[in-house]
Amino acid sequence: MSCGCKTSGDSGHSCGTKSANGCESVNTCGNSYKLSVFDWLSNVQNPASNRCDFVEVRFKNDRKSFYKNVNNIPLHIGSVVTVESSPGHDVGVVSLTGELVKIQMKKKRFSEEGSYKIYRLANQKDLEIWQEARNKEENVKIEARKISYRIGLEMKITDVEYQGDASKVTFYYTADNRIDFRVLIKELAGTFRTKIDMKQIGFRQEAAKIGGIGSCGRELCCSTWLTDFRSVNTNVARYQQLSINPQKLAGQCGKLKCCLNYELDSYLDSLSHFPPSSTMLDTEKGRAFCIKIDVFKKKMWFAYVDSSMAWYDFDIDLVKKLIAGNKRGEKAPPLEDLKQTSEISRPSVDLIQENSVDRFEKKSRSSNKNRSQGQNSNQNRPANSNQGPRKPRIENGNNSRPEKTEKPENTNTKLRAQKQNQPKQQAQGQGQGQNQAQVEKNNTGAEAENKPQNPAKKKFKKKFPPKKDNKDSNA
Repeated sequence: MSCGCKTSGDSGHSCGTKSANGCESVNTCGNSYKLSVFDWLSNVQNPASNRCDFVEVRFKNDRKSFYKNVNNIPLHIGSVVTVESSPGHDVGVVSLTGELVKIQMKKKRFSEEGSYKIYRLANQKDLEIWQEARNKEENVKIEARKISYRIGLEMKITDVEYQGDASKVTFYYTADNRIDFRVLIKELAGTFRTKIDMKQIGFRQEAAKIGGIGSCGRELCCSTWLTDFRSVNTNVARYQQLSINPQKLAGQCGKLKCCLNYELDSYLDSLSHFPPSSTMLDTEKGRAFCIKIDVFKKKMWFAYVDSSMAWYDFDIDLVKKLIAGNKRGEKAPPLEDLKQTSEISRPSVDLIQENSVDRFEKKSRSSNKNRSQGQNSNQNRPANSNQGPRKPRIENGNNSRPEKTEKPENTNTKLRAQKQNQPKQQAQGQGQGQNQAQVEKNNTGAEAENKPQNPAKKKFKKKFPPKKDNKDSNA
């Protein structure tokens, strides 16, 4: 079964969808999501006894119609059916069923009186004829273009569609002027031996059938999801303050881009708060006119009529006050003075604090001070203070902290003081000299006792043996 996508002319180009909710692989199934309708009533039971007898059937590209299911055939989205046509019959794919079809018929103002009916589900013979007709469409389009060029008609044949039973061919074309088809139809009918139907389409419909990539880098809106084409004029570009450049504003169809209408309502809403663009200000220096409008910043640029090279931007609130003053007969100050006063009165708010250059240096200075203080304290500490083993904490019975013990005086300071006092002590007597030598011995003994054992050196020797051991092992 086919899903009803653009390439669903035959069952060989199906996306493999067999669910009743429609195509599951939207991104890989052509433009099947362009004309698909989400059935939000599929899981809701119909409280009424009567059910909708109409079904929406889709054909090649964007052609859709509604058909009556007179035989009450069980149909779901993706079913290939044979429907009534004029002349003969046609083959299409069911794109919508249920109560939602009534809403679509009311939206498109479809009348139930002249509606066609569904014959049956398409059998194998119908599908074979349908596939053969679809395979001939490309060659028929090229041949028809050659015939129209030979006759000299100013037209372009965009697409060709065969009916399901191959009894009729529809040629879709685009043209700027009216075309006389009397000679062309005779030539086409004699060449293809079938009924010929000519249908003119617009340039936007042509772009939707062909497809392509827009200037935004995405697939064209008209070939993916856009179903109705609204008129776009140059006033839309003027409202949005765009330059009237046909090369930038025109799409692949040669007309103005449809996306210009997307943001038009928001622009019109914002411009409703602005004074008209034809505003003239009477100043002491002369008359000034509006030369530019910025919707996002809510500003208006003014320039003097005599010298329009210098532009001055003002907020719309200030412009409204100046306009009200002119209506009372008061002339506004020169634009230069207004610009200076507006800049002075308006406080500058720096959201990202770019003006404070030293915003990152405050923290670094405090951290550098802390680091320098820590380094000085580390330098004042004895060299072996951190390497020695920690003293065990004395635990009292009441779990109280041990009393602080006074730190022993540094032996180096004692030695320096003694060396300074040596000449005085030598002048005194031999008895004092003996006492001094005795004190030095006691100090050296205290140094040996206070010097802790360094267990880290033992570990260092184990991990990295000395060079002597390496030489011996190498020898």
